[in-house]
Amino acid sequence: MYHEMKIAGLVRKLPLFPVDEDTMIAAFIIFGDVEMTETAARALLDRAPDFDILMTAEAKSIPLAYEMAKQAGMNDYVIARKAMKVYMRNAISTVVNSITTEHVQQLFLGEDDIAKLKGRRVLVVDDVISTGDSLRAMSELVKKAGGEIAGQMAILAEGDSMLRKDIVALEQLPLFHADGTIKE
Repeated sequence: MYHEMKIAGLVRKLPLFPVDEDTMIAAFIIFGDVEMTETAARALLDRAPDFDILMTAEAKSIPLAYEMAKQAGMNDYVIARKAMKVYMRNAISTVVNSITTEHVQQLFLGEDDIAKLKGRRVLVVDDVISTGDSLRAMSELVKKAGGEIAGQMAILAEGDSMLRKDIVALEQLPLFHADGTIKE
């Protein structure tokens, strides 16, 4: 089963996958879709507040953050990592519970990325916002690093996330019943 939708003027067919016995979600995978990455980045930047640096979490939204930084004329952006790396010193961390991942995860920032965020207006970006827990976790890291949240953006907001006043999203992604019909 698929859900066809228009995103930033581009039509995509998104495959449906069950998250429990009653609910399915449409999988929006930006990996490998250069046209969508470039177009969505431009559309988000058109609606973005003033900011100094971008931040996202590993992994699906990395191409989006890269493209937004490139189009904004910036030379860097920050990625909250899902695992500690040997080169990450004096790291800070927080937990995140995403509905598309089977277990609780952690997000980490090392001292180099912490320095990039300190005292700066940070635009937090993601590909899809579902429960908003990934955004909450990234915002927590920004605050721990001494940065200020300039705004939170995503290409798609799933279900009721589109109603949140603290998030800017290009389109609403519906939730689906087990039979593939849209939940109202």
